[in-house]
Amino acid sequence: MRSTPVSNISPEILQALQACVGESRVLTDPDSLALYGRDWTRAHAPAPSAVVLPGSIAEVQAVVELARARQLALVPSGGRTGLSGGAMACQGEIVVALDRLNRIEDFNPVDRTVRCGAGVVTAQLQAFAEEQGLFYPVDFASSGSSQIGGNISTNAGGIKVIRHGMTRDWVAGLKLVTGSGELLDLNRGLVKNNAGYDLRQLVIGAEGTLGIVVEATMQLARPPQNLTVMVLGVPDMAAVMQVLETWQGAMDLQAFEFFSELALQKVVAHQGLQRPFETPAAFYALLEFEQHTEADLDQAMALFEHCVEQGWVVDGVVSQSVAQAQALWRLREDISETISRWTPYKNDISTTIVRVPDFLAEVEAVVARAYPDFEIVWFGHIGDGNVHLNVLKPDELPMAEFQQRCGEVSRWVFEIVQRHEGSVSAEHGVGLLKKDYLHYSRSAAEIAIMKQIKQVFDPQGIMNPGKIFDL
Repeated sequence: MRSTPVSNISPEILQALQACVGESRVLTDPDSLALYGRDWTRAHAPAPSAVVLPGSIAEVQAVVELARARQLALVPSGGRTGLSGGAMACQGEIVVALDRLNRIEDFNPVDRTVRCGAGVVTAQLQAFAEEQGLFYPVDFASSGSSQIGGNISTNAGGIKVIRHGMTRDWVAGLKLVTGSGELLDLNRGLVKNNAGYDLRQLVIGAEGTLGIVVEATMQLARPPQNLTVMVLGVPDMAAVMQVLETWQGAMDLQAFEFFSELALQKVVAHQGLQRPFETPAAFYALLEFEQHTEADLDQAMALFEHCVEQGWVVDGVVSQSVAQAQALWRLREDISETISRWTPYKNDISTTIVRVPDFLAEVEAVVARAYPDFEIVWFGHIGDGNVHLNVLKPDELPMAEFQQRCGEVSRWVFEIVQRHEGSVSAEHGVGLLKKDYLHYSRSAAEIAIMKQIKQVFDPQGIMNPGKIFDL
């Protein structure tokens, strides 16, 4: 695998790109090609021809027009935090990095909306909302580097989906430069708009294959008050679901996450954190809720005691301060960063919530049988049916052999996903890594229609080619 990409762009194309965005905004040095040509995945080597950094929508359009005229492949690039290879440039493509489209404008306090460039970082939008006394609820571990355009292109989910939904629920409008170079202004912030097809929803989650998201009008909300966090030790997945049903029936949860004992051990050992309590458990559930009054906490404690009496919970802890709540959240949020040192083989899968225990048990049996000598870390957003399977690479095992062994089992895992009518990609997209398995979640008729839509938006096939499916 080549570690130092080398640009193979012609002088003529280089000059044309410089004319579009400025000489200093076209990068061809090996470090820039390696940085901008990849995301968080490591299954493919980056090999872009060049990186362009447009500073306006007009410059994005100019790049697309050039790409159309010269039949150049483009890969949109945001915060490069994706986990499916959707932002990988492996075949000499030109990377269109949207970092400079990072302005927040036109705050509308009546409609609670704000207009963001595609390069606005998630945490930047969250901080802006807080300054206005409002709240942007889509949140995940990569919020400090992920960008709004990328979030929209992958329909990012995260830790608050059970209460606030996915990114698509917060996009009031967006602007897209299609593969034909047209600028579409979709929905324009309207709450009600039934005038024909909602093309905005087609673009959300399309992973840059229909065009480049350059701007979005994002919805904001009332901020939650006095968030309280509980971490509960749970003996098995069936009990996790009983706990979820119990709490959901009595309280409005902001989050309901889970992680395994091995995940907790790794985080505690490598992040300098403390176990939430000494009693070990097979799994842990993290609950978050608003505590408006003492009665809310009393109700939560009553539910906890009921779950203990039923044998669904073996121990638990509740936050007594903001600092304690943040420390408990780190037990869940620091897992991805912690296990990254083992270059994990990841599967981001989902089914309906009620099927999760049987679904996970089947997957775990297959994985344990196939990888008896590998460490398996489970965590996820169990309140929305999404679980993350992480197989850790042993230090002594070569990467190629590790990938080959894990790839053999993916088909078996996805056959289970199909039986449970689930998704092979719950929130990270399809990209390069999942496209061979798309048929486990989408019918042949659905995939055929997707390809037809792609050809309408991008008739020359220049937008993120090879991602999701091949034409």
